[in-house]
Amino acid sequence: MSPDVNNPAYRALSFDDLTDSYRDQIEALLEGGIDLLLIETIFDTLNAKAAILAAKQAMRIIGRKVPVMLSVTISDKAGRTLSGQTLSAFIASVAHADILSVGLNCSFGARDMKPYLEELSALAPQLYISAYPNAGLPNRFGEYDETPETMADQLKDYINERIINILGGCCGTTPDHIRAYNELIRNAEVRKINTTENTDLLVLSGLETLKVTPENNFVNIGERCNVAGSRKFLRLIKEGSYDEALSIARKQVEDGAQIIDVNMDDGMLE
Repeated sequence: MSPDVNNPAYRALSFDDLTDSYRDQIEALLEGGIDLLLIETIFDTLNAKAAILAAKQAMRIIGRKVPVMLSVTISDKAGRTLSGQTLSAFIASVAHADILSVGLNCSFGARDMKPYLEELSALAPQLYISAYPNAGLPNRFGEYDETPETMADQLKDYINERIINILGGCCGTTPDHIRAYNELIRNAEVRKINTTENTDLLVLSGLETLKVTPENNFVNIGERCNVAGSRKFLRLIKEGSYDEALSIARKQVEDGAQIIDVNMDDGMLE
């Protein structure tokens, strides 16, 4: 994400740099004997995709495969990540990955997290769902007020409604909080995963999700961001005038495009 509020396009590092850094760490963890890899507190999906790619590379290098778990954090009651993506769009963005589970952590307390876990459970029926909420929100002293008993009481519905498979605790939780979960899960019916989910549909995502189904009568695709089809776009790209080139994409969205086709296929283009 950009560290410069005046330039949202600025990045302090590249995707490749981030992937290399993650891969170094994951190789060391694999050599150290970890059983699972948890990519957690995901606030931006592109960062998570760098970690997923690095995990795949590291496992191939080390010659050892372990399950990968993802846990995203949402920044407000709108149910979006810090970079503005919905949970549905997040799931679409990582659906290509070989992952064991997806879930939510940090964010806010157990009571306020529940509706987003219900959404996640419905969005990813083929995956295990994890949850480890904070012990409420921090008070003015930066401390967390939810006791093990009150937090366990809030988590009952998670179990009874079978919306999660993996349960834990994040900021402000203690071993006593985790210990209080034991009674909740005793003889509880487990959430079943559905491996027969239809995945043949085209699902795309930006900040929102676009699902193309047989019921869609028409999908608008903007095709002017094409160096072979637009002389203006080709000129702007060759000149490095990316902000102006981006305006062509933005205009197509404003005119109703649901998908932008970006084509840089030119033999003379670097």
